Amino acid sequence: MAAPASAPRTRRRIPWSVVGFLAPALVIYTVFMVLPLLDSLRRSLFTASGELAGLDNYVTLLTDPDWAPRFWGAFANNIVFFAIHMLVQNPVGLLLAVLLTTRVLRGRTVYRTLIFAPTVLSVVIIGFIWKLILSPLWGVMEGAMEAVGLGDFYLPWLGLQGPALIVVSLMSVWQFVGIPMLLFSAALLSIPDEIIEAARTDGAGAWRIFRSIQLPLILPTVGIVAILTFVGNFNAFDLVYTVQGGLAGPEFSTDLFGTYFFRTFFGFQLQLGDPVMGATVAGMMFLIILFGVCLYLFGAQRRLQRVDP
Repeated sequence: MAAPASAPRTRRRIPWSVVGFLAPALVIYTVFMVLPLLDSLRRSLFTASGELAGLDNYVTLLTDPDWAPRFWGAFANNIVFFAIHMLVQNPVGLLLAVLLTTRVLRGRTVYRTLIFAPTVLSVVIIGFIWKLILSPLWGVMEGAMEAVGLGDFYLPWLGLQGPALIVVSLMSVWQFVGIPMLLFSAALLSIPDEIIEAARTDGAGAWRIFRSIQLPLILPTVGIVAILTFVGNFNAFDLVYTVQGGLAGPEFSTDLFGTYFFRTFFGFQLQLGDPVMGATVAGMMFLIILFGVCLYLFGAQRRLQRVDP
């Protein structure tokens, strides 16, 4: 008996509509992001005269007394900047998301809009406003603290080496807390209402529902927010430059990789620009960010993935 003929395989059509929509964004991203990045990495391996230097520029950046102190100082400041965002911005964003997804809260959309509004404002405007508020000459912060009985605790924070980095970090937290809030809100709203109602029927309170149901289900979003925070903070530049200038004062206490790269590549005041060492700084930034992203992709993400039945 002859075996039945197998059905002919149908070729999958190329989704040209999807390709058409993605092509412009892909071309723009390649031209303005990928190619400059590759060129910076290439430049970091050569000398100013065009001779191949290999990894000598990276060794100079990490060990030379003229370059290493500022690099490691910026690295330490970047870690503090990132830690403040992780410990303040993301928990506050999660708390706001939980509150603004509560069904009984009225005006949720208005509150969500007001909290997210600073995110879309220019960083220059944000920095200028906060400099006016905190200025010891004409700022309103001293008067506001005296009005609530805290006048003795007022200090010119932006002029002190210790508090300056913390204050600038909190400015950034205030501006961008709306992003994790929206991401967490979307994750919380995706949880079926039946699960929450069943827990309430069993007598679970709000804290028990959050700890045992909501938080485990939104852990993938928590991981995404963490890696976005990491990438964004290690690329930070504009707020520090607006508030503290290119020297990231006082005494480089607010210096981040972004401001260090700016001074190195373009020069600032009496410092001449060095495109080769600037590209080397950019290369180190890329390697650090790449290491953090890979650590998340190959480590944390596998544990945070939700297993669908």
